[in-house]
Amino acid sequence: MRYVIVSVVKGPAGNFNNNLRKEVFRELGAKSSKLPAHFTIKAPFEADDISDLDSVLKDFSSKNKSEKYKIKGYDHFDNRVVYMKVNMSKEGKALHDRLIDEIAKIPYINFKKGEGKNKVFHVTISSKKIQKIFDELWDYVRVIPCDFECDFDNITVFKWENNTWALHREYLLNR
Repeated sequence: MRYVIVSVVKGPAGNFNNNLRKEVFRELGAKSSKLPAHFTIKAPFEADDISDLDSVLKDFSSKNKSEKYKIKGYDHFDNRVVYMKVNMSKEGKALHDRLIDEIAKIPYINFKKGEGKNKVFHVTISSKKIQKIFDELWDYVRVIPCDFECDFDNITVFKWENNTWALHREYLLNR
């Protein structure tokens, strides 16, 4: 089974991202992820049984509190990905890095370059074959105001089934 670990962006910022992704698809044909608004903690991986991961995430979420971060403005990875910029707080980064340390102990979790502790935190707007429309997409998005206060308050696991991402389990961090 294929899984992904993310933190779902909720509230006004999550709604903004979800609506903007629909808008750029409608207006420009720019496709996006089938996941709700999120930043990635662990990119998709394969595993038959993730009960050990569930146990680690349950324990971690019960012992850690949510932290703040900001989303402000936009950026892009070359002409491949357009995203909302995440400015993770120092406390949020420390929380994230402790989480990475814990899940890295699980044998089937391996972090590639650009994943793990040294990732660029971002909330993707569009990333599916956008090279041909990149300039138009970038010009469209970058003038839309984007400034949000957010909470890193969940660790959410999705599994790939029936050609989409389905919620496996959400772990809420303490407030």
